[in-house]
Amino acid sequence: MVATNAGMPATPADLINVDEVIGKYYDLVPDPAVAEQRVIFGTSGHRGSSLKTSFNEAHIVAITQAIAEYRKAAGVTGPLYIGRDTHALSEPAQKTAIEVLVANGVHVRVDSRGDYVPTPVVSQAILTHNRAADGTQRFEGEGLADGIVVTPSHNPPTDGGFKYDPVTGGPAPAETTNAIAARANELLADYKNIKRVPYEQAIKSDLVEGFDYRDHYVSDLANVIDFDLIRSSGVRLGIDPLGGASVNYWPLMNEKYGTNIDVVRPEVDPTWSFMTIDHDGKIRMDPSSPYAMKGLVDSLNAGAWDKYDLVGGTDPDADRHGIVCPNWGVMNPNHYIAVCVEYLFGGNRPGWPEGAGIGKTLVSSSLIDRVAASIGAKLVEVPVGFKWFVDPLFKGEVAFGGEESSGMSFLRRDGRVWTTDKDGLIPDLLAAEITAKTGKNPAELHKDQVARFGESWYKRVDTPTTLEQKAKFAALTGDDVTATQLAGEDITAKLTEAPGNGAKIGGLKVTTKDNWFAARPSGTENIYKVYAESFVSPEALDKVLDEATVVVDKALA
Repeated sequence: MVATNAGMPATPADLINVDEVIGKYYDLVPDPAVAEQRVIFGTSGHRGSSLKTSFNEAHIVAITQAIAEYRKAAGVTGPLYIGRDTHALSEPAQKTAIEVLVANGVHVRVDSRGDYVPTPVVSQAILTHNRAADGTQRFEGEGLADGIVVTPSHNPPTDGGFKYDPVTGGPAPAETTNAIAARANELLADYKNIKRVPYEQAIKSDLVEGFDYRDHYVSDLANVIDFDLIRSSGVRLGIDPLGGASVNYWPLMNEKYGTNIDVVRPEVDPTWSFMTIDHDGKIRMDPSSPYAMKGLVDSLNAGAWDKYDLVGGTDPDADRHGIVCPNWGVMNPNHYIAVCVEYLFGGNRPGWPEGAGIGKTLVSSSLIDRVAASIGAKLVEVPVGFKWFVDPLFKGEVAFGGEESSGMSFLRRDGRVWTTDKDGLIPDLLAAEITAKTGKNPAELHKDQVARFGESWYKRVDTPTTLEQKAKFAALTGDDVTATQLAGEDITAKLTEAPGNGAKIGGLKVTTKDNWFAARPSGTENIYKVYAESFVSPEALDKVLDEATVVVDKALA
């Protein structure tokens, strides 16, 4: 259900008290006996709120110590790259982490400007550090680097997040995060006895080194995006960083590449008072949400479109993107993915490995399947979580990985790996490249695809749930689905494993010829999500969702 204030400007009652949020980070101490106060790594790290005693100093001390022990046992002897976003809790948590890392003798690379660092920038730094002289990636040997990003992504301003990137540069696999979380929970009760070096002393230590993340990343972007094409076309790109970590990266692109990129809203405010409320009644900085982006869209429609050909957005840690087009608004991320793969695999990346596939999560639109089939591209469907694209990107099994929640990354123009975490900056830049090359913006190209492949209707519904109910999803099998039809069509598959890699999806997916739904618990919040799509009609989509609820309730019972 959409909140009554969705799309409305934030009011004073919606805003956090920054001092309280930071104060509780230090003042509240978690009880390891309370499940909600333990360290829990979801699809991409530990997230929580200091106000709920789920993201506090004790958590970060314990997690960082566990990471230090893990990397030592794994033989990681190079520097650890650390970055943070603009959430109120991110700076305190980064300081805590540095205190523990230095006490463990870890070499830490921090931003030389003291600036925010987007998630993909840390990934790119790790990968370029770990590249061998012949251009291949190293995963073994001396001097390998790893990293930490302090961010809860697009979560509300009350939240904090902390995720570990191993030497592969992307989200750590489950066996790694499970081991780190288990060790952190062992340490949690006794966190005060974990050795630390006071921050003011640690930051001046020889173990802490400044690193110019911004220049390192932006200077490398020409190996991913055709800036010559963008510059010569004169495409005018607006960017809304949504008060996030990418805010200072775009001006450097103009300086280096002569592009026409304008930062639409450059303010950074840890309360995000300039936002409109998201679908669930919270301030949530999701660049793909029409509710969260309504303030921007309204200003564009009121006359600001005169300055831009299209506008892109990124979330606080810049691992998600959003595309806004004139006479359209915010594009559905599924629709933009379909446009991207047809462009990228349609002859515009001749240096990519022959036969490399299109990676998509199984809750992404089947429009992508239809586009892939039309261009003869292999489709690799994996569970939710960008970690499933890490190995396929390295191995050249996929050249592109995308998920319905507006996350994607793709290979460099020469076919080598760019990032193995989601990158929200390159999809915005690719939208400008696509517009420059085709003469049409992504929304116009989507309309062309609809004419060829049919129109679909897609929706995600979130339902509050408990930790016990979330655990039940992992035990589901196809036999738990007794229905034989969905929205009047025969069921063709009942999946609990992803067809692209055979991995468990942590829930189930049910498909018919023109309809499907998937249900899975969130890895970061106490909700379960039902995704559904219909190529029949909006009414058929509603029927799919209604029947999906019945199927899920029966299966969980």
